Order: sequence, then C-alpha cells, then structure tokens
Amino acid sequence: MLPRWRRRAAAVAAARACVGTRFRPQGRVPGLGLDCIGVAVAAARGAGVVVPLLPAYALGGDHGGAVEPVLIAMGCRRVARARPGDVMLYAPAPGQRHLAVLAGPDLVHAHAGLGRVVEGPADPAWELLGAWALPGL
Repeated sequence: MLPRWRRRAAAVAAARACVGTRFRPQGRVPGLGLDCIGVAVAAARGAGVVVPLLPAYALGGDHGGAVEPVLIAMGCRRVARARPGDVMLYAPAPGQRHLAVLAGPDLVHAHAGLGRVVEGPADPAWELLGAWALPGL
C-alpha cells in the first residue's frame, strides 16, 4: 500500500483530472459528467478507495441530513484540520449542501452554475460545515 502522502497526492491528482468535465446531476464518470459527489468519488478512487454504490438523491429541497451519511458510507471520517485530498462539506445556501476536494489552497468541485468541474478558491459566502478524510488518509 502507498504511503498516506502519496494517496493524498493521488486523490488531488484524480480530482484535478476531472476539471473541465461537464456538470451532470448524479454524474459519476470523469470526462463524461460529474456532480459534486462524483468529484469526491473520483478523488477517492484515485487514492485507491473502493467506493460502495451510493444512494440516489433528488435535486432541490433540504438535504441537510443526507450528505453526512453518504460520506460515512464512503468510509470517510470527520477531521478537525483539513489537508489536501480531504472532502470539504459546504452550505452554499440554507438547505443546500456541496462537496469539494481540497487541492492545496483551492478546491476542485462540480460547479452547476458554470456547468463544469472547476478548480479555484471557495466562495466566501459558503458556510464550511466540515472536513472529511478519505478512508486510510
């Protein structure tokens, strides 16, 4: 098994490889279509994590209680200090949840408004709800 720092670097590289992929709700295929969970899944797979089949969800509505069980199902654990390769959980607006992969100072995430996966700084209006380490990281 690779050392943790290499698995973290592999998670970041896998997330960055998704940049430019079009946004697609429920999307799980890098290069074809991804949503924010799809980007996190791609990063996890890049780090060698076997990701279980995740439940489908509806767009819109309040998913406040739905995201953390998905992260737990992926085998993630909450951490107090985020490091590159960790999955960040944000609330862009009340009742909305959004995942991003920390890639150094910036984030990689599926941006619905731009219609694609991007890398850049977090929106300062987003509330950070927590950081989650991928299994084994």
